[in-house]
Amino acid sequence: MSYCKQEGKDRVIFVTEEDHEGPSDVSLSEDDETPAGLIQADGEINWACPCLGGMATGPCGVEFREAFSCFHYSKSETKGSECLEPFRQMSECMAQYPNVYGNKEDKEEEVAATGADLPKDSQASGEVAAKA
Repeated sequence: MSYCKQEGKDRVIFVTEEDHEGPSDVSLSEDDETPAGLIQADGEINWACPCLGGMATGPCGVEFREAFSCFHYSKSETKGSECLEPFRQMSECMAQYPNVYGNKEDKEEEVAATGADLPKDSQASGEVAAKA
């Protein structure tokens, strides 16, 4: 005998061999709800969106939310131009947690070591010079 149980948002359906002998009579309801993105239908920011990668709840979550909100709701001609102070505060906070947000100096050293910041012609000539 088949049965169904709900586990949180998921529905688990168990079937027997007898259930598989004939055509299936299981019907699943369609979800009318579309998944929420970063910006909700009402224009509000969805702070729970996985696309934020936990930035809104990390050690600098308050600073991130203030800077992001400022930019999102900005009415200036150059969007976000009035948000320099919140972004500066967020940057200063992130610098205090390099183990969470990364270290700017480490990234700069990594870029310099790979030559990723050089134009393509410079990379090739640098490789030739290094081989010579």
